[in-house]
Amino acid sequence: MAREELTRLTGNGNGTCGEDDCPNVYRTASGSIVVQGDVSDAFTLPQGEGLVEIPESVLREAVRALGW
Repeated sequence: MAREELTRLTGNGNGTCGEDDCPNVYRTASGSIVVQGDVSDAFTLPQGEGLVEIPESVLREAVRALGW
């Protein structure tokens, strides 16, 4: 899936990653959530899964954008 196919819920393109503005939260066309952040090794995951860390403020911004 290309980034252009996602709806950005957070960030304005001026963050520490430049126009990629990570960490960030996106919504897919099907309504699922995609999170961009620093890779975490907090625990061992099943094959095919990944963990990322994002600041609480980014998650709160995404929740506000969704109107939850």
